[in-house]
Amino acid sequence: MVKQPKLVFVCQSCGFQTAKWMGKCPDCGQWNSFVEESPDLPTKGAPYFAMGQPQAIDSISLDPQLRLKTGIAEFDRTLGGGLVPGSLVLIGGDPGIGKSTLLLQAVAVLSLQGLKALYLSGEESPQQIKLRAQRLSVQSKDLYVLSGTCIEHLFERMDDLKPALLVVDSIQTMYTEALPSAPGSVGQVREVSARLLNWAKKTGVPTFLIGHVTKDGAIAGPKVLEHLVDTVLYFEGDSSHAFRILRAVENRFGSTNEIGVFEMKDSGLSEVSNPSRIFLEERPEAASGSVVIPCLEGTRPLLVEIQALVGPSPFGMPRRTAIGVDHNRISLLVAVLAKRLGLEMGDQDIFVNVAGGLRVDEPAADLGIVCAMVSSFLDRPLNKSLVVFGEVGLAGEIRGVSQPEVRIKEAKKLGFTRCILSKSNLEGCTHLEGIELIGIESIKSLMDSLF
Repeated sequence: MVKQPKLVFVCQSCGFQTAKWMGKCPDCGQWNSFVEESPDLPTKGAPYFAMGQPQAIDSISLDPQLRLKTGIAEFDRTLGGGLVPGSLVLIGGDPGIGKSTLLLQAVAVLSLQGLKALYLSGEESPQQIKLRAQRLSVQSKDLYVLSGTCIEHLFERMDDLKPALLVVDSIQTMYTEALPSAPGSVGQVREVSARLLNWAKKTGVPTFLIGHVTKDGAIAGPKVLEHLVDTVLYFEGDSSHAFRILRAVENRFGSTNEIGVFEMKDSGLSEVSNPSRIFLEERPEAASGSVVIPCLEGTRPLLVEIQALVGPSPFGMPRRTAIGVDHNRISLLVAVLAKRLGLEMGDQDIFVNVAGGLRVDEPAADLGIVCAMVSSFLDRPLNKSLVVFGEVGLAGEIRGVSQPEVRIKEAKKLGFTRCILSKSNLEGCTHLEGIELIGIESIKSLMDSLF
């Protein structure tokens, strides 16, 4: 009798294996993520490179021209100043957000500098990529296009072509013949990514991987994929809006939380050099519940508008809706206002939104959220030349935040004349001229400064 192959159930989110199907993964907590697979077989001749000899750190030399400039300043900023040779970069985002468009534009610019680039697509034919290239006005004799999904065939083509850049679109469509599982499974994604990483480090060729995302917005496939690569970039934004935000969440060659702002046009993605002005250009006049805060994204200061709408709830359970800020933070600030200022909003519907589609996670937005909610609750507009920033504690105190001078200079550059901030931050910014600085210690003194 022929022995039946042993099968296991593998979680497609974290890679946990079990002998029977389970509704919920005990490791990562995902529901309905188990898929029946054959156990991974040992790989055949994986192109691993030999380990070198230990070196003293003082004897390791660095190339002064280590980074490659893509010619797209916002993209270079997110990468940490440029593309590092031998790096493996993973870009994720919703379908249609512009991942393929951005990489096609970037490798086209690099190929015009004499670098031979290979664009591998497992989802589109060369004719489809050519149609996109015509729309983007991409023309280069050193940009090569290849369609396929087998990693072994890819290495054969690269041995002949010897590219200086590689783009894989997408990593979930690739597979290796050494494993029996289907493309996109945990074993296939992990093995293919490991082979591409080893090849990139051995040859020094920068490699881009495009990854699908799940309904929750995370990179689809095992979480080990994000730890395997050097840089993880997320493309954020709504496909129905023109603006896109490229955010670095992991970067071994630069600062994390850097962002690049792009605008989607008919001719492709164009970079936005002054995003603060873009985010504020449609700000309403003399409307209550609107305030501007200077936030930091990596090393870049951005001015964004926080809007709040507070009104009586027609139902027994008041609603708390947050877009762009933490939902739990709003409940905390509502409780602080009720306890420290006597403003009871427990029976009010509260809606908070960050205009422009940006997400603000830092505590410096607390004071802006408080001002917007108070303005809407009292139906009293704030001064249009006012910016605020600061962290609000449970005792109602206003705490200082990092780099206040950078935030104030950005606000001053765009014409704002008043700034409310923590008194602890005020001490180091008194030398700034052209803008009135108001330092407060608690929200009890906030009302006098606002109205």
